[in-house]
Amino acid sequence: MIHRFPLRVYYEDTDLAGIVYYANYLKFIERARSEFVRDHGIDQVSLKEEKGVVFAVRRLEADYLAPALFDDVLTVETSLEAVTGARMAMAQDVKRGDTILFTALVTLVAIRLSDGAPTRLPAEIRHIAS
Repeated sequence: MIHRFPLRVYYEDTDLAGIVYYANYLKFIERARSEFVRDHGIDQVSLKEEKGVVFAVRRLEADYLAPALFDDVLTVETSLEAVTGARMAMAQDVKRGDTILFTALVTLVAIRLSDGAPTRLPAEIRHIAS
């Protein structure tokens, strides 16, 4: 299952040449992951407040393949690659039409807010993978 998150490149996302600044791709994929989780019925605020669990990026592998430009309409495609007891891996592509501009594999871990230690993923998160 692929989740699609549309976005437009604004002037603030670019450098002087009108090319998306490299770090902004990380913001784009973060927004898309948040919407992926939300669209699966997971309320991260409730998860934090009621269970004391939040997500942290453990690992990120990224490839910049082609530039996105000011005013481009992009789509971030997110898919769940793997889920274990305390972590999940998500593949994410930023595309302009059919052209992949940026690709990333992101590993997230569940951590306890109280001490930052890894913890088991809540059942509602593990359920997404099934």
